[in-house]
Amino acid sequence: MKLLKFLALGTLFGIVMAKSEALSWYRIQEMFRFQAFHMYGIIGTAVTLGVLGVFIIKKYNLRDINGNPIIFYPKEKSIWRYLIGGIIFGLGWALSGACPGPMVVNIGYGFVSMIVVFLFAIIGTFTYGLVMKKLPH
Repeated sequence: MKLLKFLALGTLFGIVMAKSEALSWYRIQEMFRFQAFHMYGIIGTAVTLGVLGVFIIKKYNLRDINGNPIIFYPKEKSIWRYLIGGIIFGLGWALSGACPGPMVVNIGYGFVSMIVVFLFAIIGTFTYGLVMKKLPH
């Protein structure tokens, strides 16, 4: 039953991605060329909703589905790790035309070439897991 909830949320996410055109390679290229506000509006909405969600969780001391308190741990304030990680993520996004969410939705839409992008995303995640302890965090 729990997996059914995740499947329903994933399907809803895919529909929102498709209807908002966030999975469009053309829209992503427009964003990276600063030719349209469309994707910046989607990203800005997501960030605003995320900030609002965290604010509500902290203000009302909300708990997770199992009744455990939701705790936010402070992050180390290092600019280099975010700068380098953001550059790598952005390059992959610009070259492939998809970030992780729309990548999977594009596969569902039948864009077979996205399977290659998805496989390299998995390889990159696996590689990070191997070298994670050697990287400064």
